[in-house]
Amino acid sequence: MSKRNAACVLLVEDDSAIATVIEAALADEGLSTTRVASLAARDAALAKQPFDVMLTDVILEDGDGLATLASVRREAPIMPIIVLSAQNTLDTAVRASDSEAFEYFPKPFDLDELVQAVCRAVGGRGEPEEAAPEPEVESLPLVGRSPAMQSVYRMITRVLRNDLTVLVTGESGTGKELVAEAIHQLGSRRTGPFVAVNTAAIPANLIESELFGHEKGAFTGAIAQAIGKFEQANGGTLFLDEIGDMPAEAQTRLLRALQSGRIRRVGGRQEIEVDVRIIAATNRDLEPLIASGAFRQDLFYRLNVVPIALPPLRERREDIEVLANHFLALAAEEGLPRRTLAPDAIATLEELPWRGNVRELRNAIYRLAVMARDDVIETSQIEDVIVAEAKGASLDPFEFEPGFEAALAHWLDQEEPAHGTVYHSALAAFEKPLIEHALSETRGNQLRAAKLLGINRNTLRKRIVELRVEPDRFSRTS
Repeated sequence: MSKRNAACVLLVEDDSAIATVIEAALADEGLSTTRVASLAARDAALAKQPFDVMLTDVILEDGDGLATLASVRREAPIMPIIVLSAQNTLDTAVRASDSEAFEYFPKPFDLDELVQAVCRAVGGRGEPEEAAPEPEVESLPLVGRSPAMQSVYRMITRVLRNDLTVLVTGESGTGKELVAEAIHQLGSRRTGPFVAVNTAAIPANLIESELFGHEKGAFTGAIAQAIGKFEQANGGTLFLDEIGDMPAEAQTRLLRALQSGRIRRVGGRQEIEVDVRIIAATNRDLEPLIASGAFRQDLFYRLNVVPIALPPLRERREDIEVLANHFLALAAEEGLPRRTLAPDAIATLEELPWRGNVRELRNAIYRLAVMARDDVIETSQIEDVIVAEAKGASLDPFEFEPGFEAALAHWLDQEEPAHGTVYHSALAAFEKPLIEHALSETRGNQLRAAKLLGINRNTLRKRIVELRVEPDRFSRTS
């Protein structure tokens, strides 16, 4: 990186060790630094001379560095501001974004990245963008302070003031829909509707009608005009979950809609202009699907403008304690017993595999809130309630005696159950829990659940209705 000519940086940091390291790194780039450790000293320095860029901590001895940036803007309206913070939450990242910060760095940060950001700020000063209104939301949906989640928060803040298409990837249960909700609730479209649709849960012959709507008489059963998800989301955000499982023909129409900003209802002649922000999500690796021709490459490019990858829980175990306490608080708000976790219990939770990620952790914590013997949850209770159940559940319920799966598929596909078979009484007891297990394993994806059960999707949908299974409860967290 080339040396700069006497550009001056105001560093507002009360941790002398951090300040010294930053000052030395900036000096190596030819940048001079004025160090102060309080808001009062900051204001005094700004009154004496102009600065090319300011780096500021959030929590200082005499106040909140973020809360007072309005006065800094009055003194230096075009000076780029970089925020440093040990308060590593989505709330802090959003506050930094709303304050017109040039960049936000949670501590601990990468020093080289910080220096590069300062150099970009020095070289790219200009008029600040028009400030976005303060988000009016009661709570923020994402929880976690790990470095992996800090990267997610930074990506979220970078798309709040624009309508770029976002593709959220990650394993089932990592919280993809929560990311979409956060972008909507905190962004410029928060006053518009947020419409979520699981594209894999809709039959292939109905998905176009579901997305784009249909006119009366467009097909058998279309007894009235229907408004599709695109029109429902007009002025807001459309969240397309499980995009990797979308049928090929629907992919073509979706691509056309994204390119033109217009849709046409099934059976309709008129094109309708829609104003929606698209956020898509998938737990699948799309590249092999593209290579096999199952997913359109041009659609992938349209969706993958801003990629946000959610880490699995096993890669951010330091978040398990804060997540567990968060879920215990939510459970108490919902009327369940108020519990706390003993230190040894937290350590036990951090050692568990959590293959179902945050969704599995949430369900386990709610189960503990109901079943724990004492208000303070100890390791022994976790072993009784969670570990023992996990060991019992490790036996795959689909690995039964030879012939069981075939008998199940045959029985479920019949209009009337075949009485007198050797399997009938067992199947009658197992059918609902098997279907619920399959839906749980596939996060509510009925197509994949049907494949797992070895039956066709129409039969599964019929059984879901007849047995009063609630598929939506298996797909609440994306």
